[in-house]
Amino acid sequence: MYHPRMNAFNQTFHKMFEEVTAHIEERYGSRYPLHPARPPHGSTSSRQSDGLFNIGADFTPGYGSKYGRGYLIDVHMATLEKVPHEVRWEIVEEVVRKINELLPVYFPDRELEVFSEGTHFKICGDFSLGNV
Repeated sequence: MYHPRMNAFNQTFHKMFEEVTAHIEERYGSRYPLHPARPPHGSTSSRQSDGLFNIGADFTPGYGSKYGRGYLIDVHMATLEKVPHEVRWEIVEEVVRKINELLPVYFPDRELEVFSEGTHFKICGDFSLGNV
């Protein structure tokens, strides 16, 4: 069980990633054939469960990171086809661009930024829950 403010943060985070996924599906979703076991885009109640892309973020406490704790951005493509590194990188960069655009929209009262750390991108900043 999570604190109600944590639940609200997670719901907003999820909505933001639903919009990011919809944007990426629209832009790149027809480039590669869908994995045979994956339902078509828009056919389930969650964009993470259908279409070519599953885009989200996983929390990391940030041990060994110069940016500390945050959310590592994960871009998964549901295809059996080999995707060239350059294309995959182009898609990841578009995901990061869209997240940077949406963070102030979905979290106007928080200072959140996307940082590059090696080959990963991470959302860092104010994840506080206020006074509990």
